[in-house]
Amino acid sequence: MARNKSPLAGRGIVVTRPAHLAGELVRRIRAAGGSPILFPVLEIRDVTDPGPLDALIARLDEFDLAIFISPNAAEKAMHLITARRALPAKLAVAAIGGGGVRALERHGVTGVIAPAGRYDSEALLEQPALAAVKGKRVVIFRGEGGRELLGDTLKARGALVEYAVCYRRGRPDADAAPLLAAWAGNKLDAITATSSESVRNLHDMVGPAGRERLRQTPLFVPHPRIAEAARGLGLARLVVTGAGDEGLVAGLTDYFEDRE
Repeated sequence: MARNKSPLAGRGIVVTRPAHLAGELVRRIRAAGGSPILFPVLEIRDVTDPGPLDALIARLDEFDLAIFISPNAAEKAMHLITARRALPAKLAVAAIGGGGVRALERHGVTGVIAPAGRYDSEALLEQPALAAVKGKRVVIFRGEGGRELLGDTLKARGALVEYAVCYRRGRPDADAAPLLAAWAGNKLDAITATSSESVRNLHDMVGPAGRERLRQTPLFVPHPRIAEAARGLGLARLVVTGAGDEGLVAGLTDYFEDRE
């Protein structure tokens, strides 16, 4: 079929992000000519016991630096913080990537420390503001569980680190029939996933009927660590793109352009 408008024209591309975070990627895919298929494989839920988080918010003045590990952490935490108080004027604020920066900006937080070009803990740790932290108090807003690299490295550099758990991740109870139908109708050409947990949940949610299709479909991920998790599930058609929504869409475009 001729594709004279865009390499993504007529391509069905699955977006697996939580519904409330999918809008920008959906918009970019559509603007590039693709047909986004929204299939959230993660739900963001409130913590079971908000008491420890409330207590930490009350003593934010004790900290020198607050790090928001993800857009979800920024949204959940800032919603609770702004309902109770203002951020201390002396508190420096950092985020892992562009999504977290934008979430903080929506709550009026500017001057956020963040890496450019690569969105992970390693890149944030390379920022000069996180190098000289000996004796400083750092709070890391994050979801339940997650990597310890950021906190452990800051502790090794002499910081006093506390964690503020502000959300839980869960797997939606969703019917995979729409994806199976799209595959059967040759209307599903690619899948995007932005976390290792998303890949694992997708693999579980499509069930035995969808796993062979999943193995045959190119999976676009913005970090090698996510690709490694996918490989562990037997997926081989993996494309590691640049960071963020822009990187994902550029990777999709380049991939399908090469196949024109």
